[in-house]
Amino acid sequence: MRKNVARALLTMLVALSWRSTVAQTPESPDPIRALVTQLDLQTYKSTIKALTQFGDRREGTDRNRAAIDWIEAQFKSYGCADIERLRYEYRPAPLPSPAPAAARPPAVPARAAGGGRMRGPNAFIPPETDANAQPDVKLRALNMQPTKPGTREDIFCTKVGKVHPNEMYIVSAHMDGRGFGEAANDDASGTALVMELARIFSNPDVATDRSIRFILWNNEETGLQGSSAYVSARRDLQGKESPAGSGRYPEPTWLGVAQHDMMMFDHGMPRTDGTVSAEQRPEADVNIEFQESSQFAGQSQALAWAFQGANEKYATDYPAVVGRHMTNTDSASFQDTVASISLRENERGAQIGAGWDPQWHRATDLFATYSDKDFRLGLNAAQTTLAGVGQLAGAALKK
Repeated sequence: MRKNVARALLTMLVALSWRSTVAQTPESPDPIRALVTQLDLQTYKSTIKALTQFGDRREGTDRNRAAIDWIEAQFKSYGCADIERLRYEYRPAPLPSPAPAAARPPAVPARAAGGGRMRGPNAFIPPETDANAQPDVKLRALNMQPTKPGTREDIFCTKVGKVHPNEMYIVSAHMDGRGFGEAANDDASGTALVMELARIFSNPDVATDRSIRFILWNNEETGLQGSSAYVSARRDLQGKESPAGSGRYPEPTWLGVAQHDMMMFDHGMPRTDGTVSAEQRPEADVNIEFQESSQFAGQSQALAWAFQGANEKYATDYPAVVGRHMTNTDSASFQDTVASISLRENERGAQIGAGWDPQWHRATDLFATYSDKDFRLGLNAAQTTLAGVGQLAGAALKK
């Protein structure tokens, strides 16, 4: 079954690539373009800003739970169907005592996690571990509550397909953060993107042939536990009608996963002193990554190129590039089961891991840190995914 689904997906992606080159006639207006135009910078910024009211949304805290409640309320206001929460337990093992300095491995690895050559002077800044590093008194107080082991929740809603409700694309991001800031980029920027797509696709005037699920993971920052819990709980339920004869599929068969994690900051390589330009570089782009060592590498690569083609046709400002070293993000939980890609601001291992984003896991990851050029890069990622998944799911506007 897996090979048949993978072969069908690959065939569909090739056909989609060919169809996307065919110009729309005046008699057949392009529904994808009409949907993309419903994305706008101010609404995207407003959704990010609203998420930052919960501080860094660290998992296992009241601020994290309040953010999930708020997200659910937004899904309801959009009319997004089948809102669910997946509950799981997170009880991490005690951290080991730090090794003596002489026994520690070299601080700078030769290669980035997941593959790829490190680029730049490796101005990596370790995650912030002290809440007092946040100078804003109100925000510091909000972020002060520590995490505790216990029950965690992912939250999602679904656009049910009219023709093939038993098949589904997953559009996702992680809603938890760290660093004692507002986690505006990591990952309110991705969370807002997913929410904006849920809002647009949930419009009653929009129909899709296949289902689309909009998922916001928890526990990404502690090791992808939220997405892993989802895969463990739902993988074997794929494509099963429940109850029999109802035409309902609680877990449609997965056709592809698109994860969004840090969407806004592409200011270039750090200088020799470790500082980064204050301005978004003119050649900024959306990075679309797949993992070349995964069992679904071929299908994932085809999915990445389909999204790149969607960017080329529909994104307004920034191009997209495809890379092969997807790592350390929630799509990795799916990569050996289904075609999986990640969209982000820079190469995850080779660039972000080498200090290209100095706000990563820091108290400076604040809404006020970013300019409209930064927010617009995230908006272009939203345009890319909306167009890509809209084409694949067969989106159309009702007449």
